[in-house]
Amino acid sequence: MGLFLIVLMCVATVLLIRNMNKRIRRLPDSFPVASERDRVSEIAHDEGVAHRSGAVPADEVETGRSAAPAQVKDAEVAGVRDEPGAPGARGEAERA
Repeated sequence: MGLFLIVLMCVATVLLIRNMNKRIRRLPDSFPVASERDRVSEIAHDEGVAHRSGAVPADEVETGRSAAPAQVKDAEVAGVRDEPGAPGARGEAERA
């Protein structure tokens, strides 16, 4: 009876090793980087939320709607001059 149990355990071990080797061979050579995987899952989650919230699908959105106007002025503040004693202020000599 003991010999039967030993043979049975050896057969089970061989079968388990073969099965694990097959599964290991099926694995990819490398897995995606964690940040890439997180980004993909976040995009999938956002698309699912947008789909459930009743948002308009991307193919139905007007394409030129968010385009910038042809002539865009500089967004910086134009009316403020550097004060002479302020930290980081540049003098006229430095600007030239």
